[in-house]
Amino acid sequence: MSPFPLDSSGLWREVRSGRPAEPGRALFVDRDGTLIRLVHYLCRADEVAPIAGAFESLVQARRAGFRVVVVTNQSGIGRGYYGWDAFAAVQARVIALAEAAGGRIDGVYACPALPGSGAACRKPAPGMILAAADDLGIDPGASWIVGDSASDLEAGRRAGLARGWLVPTGYGARDRDRAAGLASGSFRVTIGRPIAALGAALATDRAGPAQGAP
Repeated sequence: MSPFPLDSSGLWREVRSGRPAEPGRALFVDRDGTLIRLVHYLCRADEVAPIAGAFESLVQARRAGFRVVVVTNQSGIGRGYYGWDAFAAVQARVIALAEAAGGRIDGVYACPALPGSGAACRKPAPGMILAAADDLGIDPGASWIVGDSASDLEAGRRAGLARGWLVPTGYGARDRDRAAGLASGSFRVTIGRPIAALGAALATDRAGPAQGAP
């Protein structure tokens, strides 16, 4: 039996808070390039470096009534570059940074599948978001996703989320055009604004038309 919270499909599926009586909203957050500096195949906790304002924005999200759920592709595991023990050590550091800032992470979902595998959990597929919504009683239509790639936002759109936020860090500059093209009447998109600006937007969010790059 695995010592890690893996489901039958091999998805890391860690629930860190209780299920509310009524469905609530959540902020789904990519990890590498969004919360912490992008390091290819990150597998060492001492290489975790927070992006300015990232963990403070999670505190603001909670104050605005959003639960916080990390959803991260981790193909380094599928490639055999590192194991779940290394992922757990890195993720423990991320959780510690969130808590030190006064925030909390309610769930962590990590997919080890390779690109092109067709795995339901690997972004841009929506599997991790849908699993978290089921586990934590989340209303997708009231929820957001923030990430540094178009695949993050596409996963959010396919899961029925209300809004995607593409940060300029990580792969954000590369994916601006692709991410902007995901905007629709039911999925609003914000392009190129830093994660430090996210908390204020969450606090004032109201349903409205889709938007492209500001």
